[in-house]
Amino acid sequence: MTQSVLVSVAWPYANGPRHIGHVAGFGVPSDVFARYQRMIGSEVLMISGTDEHGTPLLVQADKEGVTVKELADRYNRQIVEDLAGLGLSYDLFTRTTTRNHYAVVQELFTGLYENGYMIRETTMGAVSPSTGRTLPDRYIEGTCPICGADGARGDQCDNCGNQLDPADLINPVSKVNGETPKFVETEHFLLDLPSLAGALGEWLRGREDWRPNVLKFSLNLLEDLRPRAMTRDIDWGVPIPVDGWADNNAKKLYVWFDAVIGYLSASIEWAWRSGNPDAWKQWWQDPEAAGFYFMGKDNITFHSQIWPAELIGYAGKGSKGGELHKYGEINLPTEVVSSEFLTMSGSKFSSSKGVVIYVKDFLAEFGPDPLRYFIAVAGPENTDTDFTWDEFVRRVNNELANGWGNLVNRTVSMAHKNFGAVPAPAELTDSDLRILDLAATTFDIVGDNLAQSKFKNGITAAMHVVGEANAYIAEQEPWKLAKDESQRERLATVLWTALQVVSDCNVLLTPYLPHIAQRVHETLGRDGVWAAKPEIHEVADDMPVELVGVGLPEEGQTYPVITGNYSAQQAVWKRIDVVPGTPLAKPAPLIQKLDPELAETGPEWAPVQ
Repeated sequence: MTQSVLVSVAWPYANGPRHIGHVAGFGVPSDVFARYQRMIGSEVLMISGTDEHGTPLLVQADKEGVTVKELADRYNRQIVEDLAGLGLSYDLFTRTTTRNHYAVVQELFTGLYENGYMIRETTMGAVSPSTGRTLPDRYIEGTCPICGADGARGDQCDNCGNQLDPADLINPVSKVNGETPKFVETEHFLLDLPSLAGALGEWLRGREDWRPNVLKFSLNLLEDLRPRAMTRDIDWGVPIPVDGWADNNAKKLYVWFDAVIGYLSASIEWAWRSGNPDAWKQWWQDPEAAGFYFMGKDNITFHSQIWPAELIGYAGKGSKGGELHKYGEINLPTEVVSSEFLTMSGSKFSSSKGVVIYVKDFLAEFGPDPLRYFIAVAGPENTDTDFTWDEFVRRVNNELANGWGNLVNRTVSMAHKNFGAVPAPAELTDSDLRILDLAATTFDIVGDNLAQSKFKNGITAAMHVVGEANAYIAEQEPWKLAKDESQRERLATVLWTALQVVSDCNVLLTPYLPHIAQRVHETLGRDGVWAAKPEIHEVADDMPVELVGVGLPEEGQTYPVITGNYSAQQAVWKRIDVVPGTPLAKPAPLIQKLDPELAETGPEWAPVQ
C-alpha cells in the first residue's frame, strides 16, 4: 500500500532574506527527505510558506520606512526565489497573509474556544515606555528566574527549556531599543495547556523513534505546563473570532498560534488549487498517513507542545472533552525532526548582528548543490556545527569535485573515446562483481538512513561507493587496457561496470544533489526529467472563504508560490540498468573546483574576519 507522507517545513519569517543557517535547519533536510520518499513511491505533500505576522515585521518595517504589507510582499518574493533556487521541492510554498490562512486559523481558534480550551485571563503585558507599542515576548530578554542563564527570552529560556513570561525575567530589557519595559494589565485568551497535559503527555511518551535530543526536550516541557497566551496587543495579524474582539484592531492572534496552523492551511490551499478541495484529508485525516515536521531546535516547543495541544483540544480530546468541528480529528505529528544550529565562527547566524551568509549570494556564486552537499555531510544534524570557508572549499574540492565529479567525467570520457556508447560487457570478474554488489547493497543502507532522517549517515554511505568506484578504476587501469587491442573486451567490461556504478551512485545522491543528478542522467545518454525542479507561479488570493473581523487580507491580491510537477520525474530508488549501445557524448566538467584562496579569504560579500 502506498504511504501518504506529509512533509511540513518550518515557515521562515518574511522580515528579511534567509541566510544559510536557516536552510541548514529546515530547508535542505526536508527536501532530501521528501525527494527520497517520492523516489520510493510515497504520496508526498511538502508544504510551507512565509510567516508574515508578529512584531518582528513591524519593527523591520519601521526601520525601512515602509508599511508592514510592503515589507512582507518584498521578502516573501525574495524568499520564494531563494528556496526555489536551492531546489526545495515544495508542492506548495505559500504565505500566512492569505484569506484562506486567516479562515483556517479562525476555525481552529473557534473549535478550541467552543471546546473550552481557550480561557480569558488578565495578564501583565510588556509595553515600550517611549513608543507605547506592545513588546512581544521574544523581544524581551533578561536573566532566567529558573536556571539563572543570561539572554533568556520572554517566552522561553533556551538554556533550561522552560516556558516563561516576560514579567518573570530578572532585569528584563527590550531587544528593540534597550529600554526596561513597562508592565501593564491586559486581557487575553490563553490556551489551557494544563487541561491538555494528560493527552499531550500520553502522546509524547509514545514517540519512540524521535531524535533523542528532541524527545528529551519535549518531555521536559511537560513538567511546567501552564496556560499560554494565544492573543497579543498588536494591530497586525489574524482577528480574534469572538464577539466583542473581532472588530478590535488592537488585539490579534499570537503569531505562533497562527504560524503552525499554516501547515494545515497550506495543505487546504494546495488541495483547492489542485482542483480537488478535499485532497488534503489524505494526509491529515487518514490514520495511516505519516507527518514529519522539519525545523531548527529553537522551534521544538511549538511543534511538540503547542501545535499538538491545539489539535488535541480542537478534537475535544483533553480533560474538558469537547466536540469535533469542521476539519474533524486531525493527525498529530509522526515525528518532529529538529536540527541544531549552523554557526559562523562560533556565533549563531544572525542578520541583525552581521553574522550572516545570505542564500541568494551563495547561490549566485556557487549554485545550489555545493551548499546542499555541505549541509548534508557537515551540517548541524545532531550538534551545533561551525561553517567555515576552509571546510566548505575542502568538502567541495576533495569530495564533490575530485570524488564524484571525477568519477563521472573520467568514466564517461573513456567510454565515449573508446566506444562512443555504453559498451557491452563480457564475463565479469570478482573485482567487477565486488563493486557492483557494494553499490547494490548500499541502496538499502542509504534508504534506511534517509527514512530515519539520518542524512549525514546516508550521504557518507553513498560517497563511500564513489570512493570505492574510483579505487576500482585505478586498480583496473582502463587507460592501459585501451592501448592493447587484445584487451578490448576487458576494457568494455570495466567501463560498463564503472558506468553502472556511476548510475547507481547518481540514484543514491539524487535526493541530496538533484541538479547535478539531472546532469549526470543526461551525461549517461538518457533523456527527460530525472529530478524535477520546483517552479514559481503567480497566483491570486481568490479562494472562497468566510472571515470575521477587521484588518483582513485584500481579496484578489497576487503573490508567488513554489510548486512543481514531481510525479512526472523519472527518479526512482532502484538500480537503473545501463544499456549497451546507448550513445555517449564527451562530458562537460560536472563540478567546478573552487579557488583554494577562497578558504583563506572568503568571498567579497562574506569575507573571513
